[in-house]
Amino acid sequence: MTRTSTTNITDATDATDATDATDATAARTTRGAARGSVARPPGRRDQRRPAVPRPRRRTHIPPHELFAERLLAVLSGHRPVHWMLGQTVGEAYEQLVRLAPGTPLRARGARPVVRTCRGFQPCAGVVEASASIAAGEQVRALAFRLEQGADLRWRCAAVEIGGERIPAGA
Repeated sequence: MTRTSTTNITDATDATDATDATDATAARTTRGAARGSVARPPGRRDQRRPAVPRPRRRTHIPPHELFAERLLAVLSGHRPVHWMLGQTVGEAYEQLVRLAPGTPLRARGARPVVRTCRGFQPCAGVVEASASIAAGEQVRALAFRLEQGADLRWRCAAVEIGGERIPAGA
């Protein structure tokens, strides 16, 4: 007789656990609906979730593209000229000192951006590059030469800006 009562108690406990599990599931569904989120799409039965995306690796940026952005920052007035002091050799720093005060690549209202940048390597350790800089409807040309030092760092050796400025309203 003890055995029968134990079975009845076990059956009652199982029934209570099943009721508690159903109540907990209903509570989760209600809480999720209250937040406006859906637990899973209709018809989906598995519990898997999408994988967490891995952080992207830094891709290698060619030196001429990197220097085009740096020169643009200086020549548009967003960075001071001395920011390029360790990244220039020879006459290039003096060229920047002469060019930068007039902020030749600054345009009213629109921030200038590098549209295209192309590099040519005439010999090992040298890159001659040109970039197209756009600010609003104005487009200017930027040409520069990079040289690789004994420490394998690239440095700007020459800078030129082309393109006539067209006065506003002309």
